Amino acid sequence: MAGNYFSPFSVRIPEELLFKIKKLAEMNKRSANKQVEYILEQYVTQYEEEHGKLPSWEP
Repeated sequence: MAGNYFSPFSVRIPEELLFKIKKLAEMNKRSANKQVEYILEQYVTQYEEEHGKLPSWEP
């Protein structure tokens, strides 16, 4: 499939953490989903800076 297809991925998040994520999302004018995506991207970027690049995904 071409384009920006995002695979659905369910995750269980404790209510208190989800509440905080939603507050951050609101402060940053993002949806909670986009806030989680941003947090994950930041984590991976930091990890790669410390440990080297991870392999790229190829469809």
